[in-house]
Amino acid sequence: MWRWPVVAKRRDAVNAVKWKIFAIHAKLISLAAQSWGDPDMNPTLAMEIEKAKKAWVPNDNIDRAIKKWTGEDKDAAQIQEIIYEWYASWWPAIVVQVLTDNKNRAASSIRHIFSKAGWNMWESWAVAWMFKRKWVIVIDSDIHDYDSIEALVMETDAEDITHEWREITILASLEDFVWVEKFLREKNIEIHSSELEFVPDNTVEITDFDKALKYKTLINGFEEDEDVQSVFGNGKMSDELDEEVEAFIEKNTFRT
Repeated sequence: MWRWPVVAKRRDAVNAVKWKIFAIHAKLISLAAQSWGDPDMNPTLAMEIEKAKKAWVPNDNIDRAIKKWTGEDKDAAQIQEIIYEWYASWWPAIVVQVLTDNKNRAASSIRHIFSKAGWNMWESWAVAWMFKRKWVIVIDSDIHDYDSIEALVMETDAEDITHEWREITILASLEDFVWVEKFLREKNIEIHSSELEFVPDNTVEITDFDKALKYKTLINGFEEDEDVQSVFGNGKMSDELDEEVEAFIEKNTFRT
């Protein structure tokens, strides 16, 4: 799996970390409101508000996030999207998508995570050419049957559809996404999420435990950072190795 959508994972977090979920959604709303602050005239903003409400983000938080970009909140710092990357010839590529109101803080934090894992951060677009930006539509396969969804998708211009675990994943180009999503919604298909993501052209198989551990440790470090929205990588490992690594990390994680 190439994607680690931080917002989606945090949605199931305990109450103690709900503020992180709220912060990420607020930043997404602020960024979407840049072009237009009225959700009736801005479909992207309307979509981000809908996602935030599904994650139980308070209305006051949503209103403040919109005002950051519309200028009504004069003291608010602007939200920036920054892409950080890492790559070595013998190692998978990683793209980290950050939303922050403090570029220096975010850069320092991301560099620290890379350094702690023993690797160096590259400049933007050093490895992003290995990925394509596509819309990724996710449907819960516990709610909708894969075969039925596949038949519907075949009627659209979607590029691909896969089924893994409990998720049906549909890929669509930037140009065709709106029509694909609209078609599915008109067929009363409940869409769990739809995000613009970095999808790798090819994957790199990881079979060595130590390398797999370094890879997952790096990913986990990014997921814990408040400014990181999503992490994308072209590394791939077997379910058995992934479970072995996760069990090792869980066993050796210091808890207060």
